[in-house]
Amino acid sequence: QVQLVESGGGLVQAGGSLRLSCAASGSTFSRYAIAWYRQAPGKQREWAAGISQGGTTNYADPVKGRFTISRDNAKNTAYLQMNSLKSEDTAVYYCNAIGLGMVTWGQGTQVTVSS
Repeated sequence: QVQLVESGGGLVQAGGSLRLSCAASGSTFSRYAIAWYRQAPGKQREWAAGISQGGTTNYADPVKGRFTISRDNAKNTAYLQMNSLKSEDTAVYYCNAIGLGMVTWGQGTQVTVSS
């Protein structure tokens, strides 16, 4: 089973950028679809972006045009480039992998956007 470790979170001013990374263990990373979810304080976890095994990307409306999801199968890593950050983007961001009959979550990384 793949294991996921997120990194890259932190504190940033509104309008700034961050790039999150999701590093996966194992040799089957390319066989997983990857998604980024986020959970703001007091709210339910919500899907933000996804990328298929073949590289097709999709985005939730609140992040469309500002966030970019990508993957580097050679490095077993997925990324979430976040630009034009807003205070409402403040959340814990989780990486999710779906494939081979399994769903795996990372531990999350905190993103805080100050206004």
